Amino acid sequence: MVVEDEAPLANLIGSYLERDGFETALTGDGTDAVALARQVDPDVVVLDLGLPGLDGVEVCRQLRTFSDAYVVMLTARTEEIDTLIGLSVGADDYMSKPFSPRELMARIQAMLRRPRASTATPGPAETATTDLIRRAGDLALDVDGRDVTVAGRPVALTRTEFDVLAALARDPGTVLTRAQLIEAVWGPSWTGDEHLVDVHIGHLRRKLGDDATRGRYVRTVRGVGYKMGAGQ
Repeated sequence: MVVEDEAPLANLIGSYLERDGFETALTGDGTDAVALARQVDPDVVVLDLGLPGLDGVEVCRQLRTFSDAYVVMLTARTEEIDTLIGLSVGADDYMSKPFSPRELMARIQAMLRRPRASTATPGPAETATTDLIRRAGDLALDVDGRDVTVAGRPVALTRTEFDVLAALARDPGTVLTRAQLIEAVWGPSWTGDEHLVDVHIGHLRRKLGDDATRGRYVRTVRGVGYKMGAGQ
């Protein structure tokens, strides 16, 4: 689904998507976008920040109440705050205008090709149970079911937030750099600001009831990256 009020740009994006084999639905109004998403149940939403009706941030916020579609936010405003606001409501990626439609397609394809942890083959020392359920204190991550609970309470994560946590939980003793997390979650063809990782880590901590100081579930290793906490 393409939500863009500049008709020529919307049509251009739509034509590139169709060329790549996608069925597309286009709208230029934020209010209509929410209703359209309920109808077509999109896999990917390309969402402009500045829209009539509802702006892109509010559209994304409402989408996240019923859809786990990947969301790529487009913005003509390059101030960092716009990017952070957009990501704080569940956008998976962002691009600043003007941008290359080919790069947008590459990012979308990379998101859709993300390896899911549930497809991993257990190592010789792992049983299916230990491979699929990761624990850190009272946090439990069900890789196969893509569910996360803290003290038995379900935690609603976006696809990207879950994938970041799963990447860290795959080898809890290993520190992953931003570049390694980008490659694991967004794919090796992704290009952009690696501090995107920090934004999603911040959202994860907030939803898990964690913070950078305690690092119960996600620890910061200064000058290196992030690792799974012990849950204490």
